This record gives sequence, structure tokens and C-alpha cells, in this order.
Amino acid sequence: MSVPPLPTTHIAEIAPRPADDPWLVRSLWPASAVGLIGGPPKCAKTWLALDLALSVASNTSCLGTLAVESPGPVLLYLAEDSLQSARARVEGICEHRRLDLRRVDLHLITVPCLRLDQDHDKQRLSATVENVRPRLLLLDPFVRLHRSDENDSGAISAILADLRTLQRRFDVAVVLVHHARKNGRGPQGYALRGSGDFYAWGDAYAYLSRRDTAFRLALEHRSHPAADPLALKLVSRADGSATHLEIAGEHTPSAPPSLEALAESELAAAGAALTREQLRARLKVKNQRLGNALETLQRAGRITKTPQGWLSANQ
Repeated sequence: MSVPPLPTTHIAEIAPRPADDPWLVRSLWPASAVGLIGGPPKCAKTWLALDLALSVASNTSCLGTLAVESPGPVLLYLAEDSLQSARARVEGICEHRRLDLRRVDLHLITVPCLRLDQDHDKQRLSATVENVRPRLLLLDPFVRLHRSDENDSGAISAILADLRTLQRRFDVAVVLVHHARKNGRGPQGYALRGSGDFYAWGDAYAYLSRRDTAFRLALEHRSHPAADPLALKLVSRADGSATHLEIAGEHTPSAPPSLEALAESELAAAGAALTREQLRARLKVKNQRLGNALETLQRAGRITKTPQGWLSANQ
């Protein structure tokens, strides 16, 4: 019996990556990325995970500064927190942000045990993701979600491959909270506890370490340049309520160039008129978004339209 071949396509037929590749949270986590929040024990990993989750679910800035670009439902499982503790943590962040907990699109998996190395639990998790359709799936911590040897690359890679399948099937970002070695050395990814597959698997990493009474957050992305490390602190009111993470000191994230700025720059560099199709090929953006940007630039007198195409007003 003949075996059908695997499907293929010419590489030129694949849609190019947009110039403004979307983020879940600007500079912190790309949209639909899999990865880990890692760090040694007691480094506020769960606090950061919950801040990220609540931000996406409520469309409010993460850490009070980082803009959410792909808001939507969030599904999370907290293996080390009781349901009441989980609610108290999230409620405290909501209180700080003046959010109504009932209006936050955040869904908590309530089973007492979830095993990613068991087929039955994997199928139930997949069905739950299909039902909720979250923008973000958060699982905390990984060590409580399996009984495999974390140094066994075969066992770990199988679990991570299943999570990657979930991400691709449902277009969902997947965040694992994972411990690092207490005395981990070298680049942040290599300090993660267990198999090197953890570092090879992810698209994004947020790594926390302690600095006296504060924390240091370092970021790493597969397809984006990493932002500068951030200093964080865990703060609350005088009565101990509204506990949340904040960026210590002033921080203004550098904004990426707008599509208008990119288009104007391309026209200036070309030194001649470019058609809309030529600009689309260079900027790798959708036709409608480029059209809106060109209209904005034309109204501002930054570019002009000629029979040969678009031209910078400075030429």
C-alpha cells in the first residue's frame, strides 16, 4: 500500500512575518509564544505570572507600564495555591488597579491534580483550552505537573512537544513557571533546572533573580530583541493589602517605530518613487494597514503620490 507524501509548499508562497510582529504584552511576551518564567525559589515568579495573566485578561498594563497588545481570556492552573489563595492574590492586584474581579476574563482550572505526562489529563487540558479559547495558558509550577525525571530529555521533550501542539492548534501563548538551580551559572536559560530541552523549546523567557530586597527581571526572545533588564519590587499597602509587583524606579519602554515612520524611512532611503506593492514587499505588512499609513503621511504632507508611485516630500 502506497504511503501519501507529507504536504509541502514553496517557501515563497508562505506569508512573510509582519514588520510589526504582534506581542501579547509589549517587550515582555510575544503573542502565541511558548516559554518559561524561571528563577530560583522565592523570586516572585508566581507574582509575575499572575500580573501577566491579569493584564491580558483585563487589558491593563503589565507591571503598570507594559502595554497589552493581544488581550483576551486567560486560563491558568496554580498547583501550589489553594483556590482561595489564588483568588486572594489576583484580588489584591485587582484592588491595586481598581478592577472589578468579576469583570476580569480569568479562568482557573480547579482540579486538585493535573499531570501533563498522562494522556487522560492532556486530553482534558486540550478540551478545556478548546472550550475557553484563551489568549494565554499559564501553568505554575512545572515541577508539580508531572512525575517524570526533569533531567530525562526524552520525557521532558514529549511533554513540551504536546504543549507546542496546543499552542499551534489553538493559537495560544503558553507560559510555564519553572525553577532554576539555586546556584545556577551561565546564561539564564542554562540555569533552568533539568533538561536542556527547556531552553531549546521556548520562544520567550522571563528570568527572575533576587537582588537584596528587590528582583531583577531579564528577558530573552527567539524572534525579538530583548529589552533591558528591569528592577522589580513586591509592594503592598500599609495594612498588607493590594500586594503586587512594580517596576522599581522610572522606566519608559522604548516604543517601536510606527508603520508611518517605517514607510517614510523606506521612501527616503529609496531616493525614488516606490509603488504600494514595492512598499508592501519591503515592510511585509497587510495592504490595508499600509494604505492607512500612506494616507496619514499624505495628509501630513510627508509624502506625495506620483504616477510612478509614492515619493518622500523631501525629494
